[in-house]
Amino acid sequence: MMQNGVHQSFGVYGVMVQQKQLAVIKKTDGPYQNRFDLPGGQSEAGETLEQTLTREIKEETGLLTKEIQQLGVTSFHYPWHYQGFEENQHVTVFYHVLQFQGDIQAKVPDFDGQDAAGALFVDLDDITEANASPLVLKAKQYLTTGYFDVAATRFTQWHF
Repeated sequence: MMQNGVHQSFGVYGVMVQQKQLAVIKKTDGPYQNRFDLPGGQSEAGETLEQTLTREIKEETGLLTKEIQQLGVTSFHYPWHYQGFEENQHVTVFYHVLQFQGDIQAKVPDFDGQDAAGALFVDLDDITEANASPLVLKAKQYLTTGYFDVAATRFTQWHF
């Protein structure tokens, strides 16, 4: 959606931790390309937020969600020169995936619309502004403080 040169996108994302490591995907497209991102994405027609989260996590990581808890809704704003847009506003719903099963997939099936090359667990200390999406940085903040801050985040510069 475009309004006044601002692209608006919406997605549902999961925070999954195993042995003090965060599950991330290797992003291959969009403004978070070549960075770690959280598994998740846009709803398909008729899906609930929870169904979207479950499907996206399975597609991007191979993991199955068993128990989830919504953390909150926030947005990220940053410059993004794409198809005539000057800025992106990414509205996000975060869930803590409390229980999941399966083995994380280093490589996932490629299909039209797939924007993940696979997934891995990363130590929180190895997550930086240089290698992570704003969503991963927000998840790291939540995991280190125990508090999910719903305040919007604005970046005056964004490099991808």
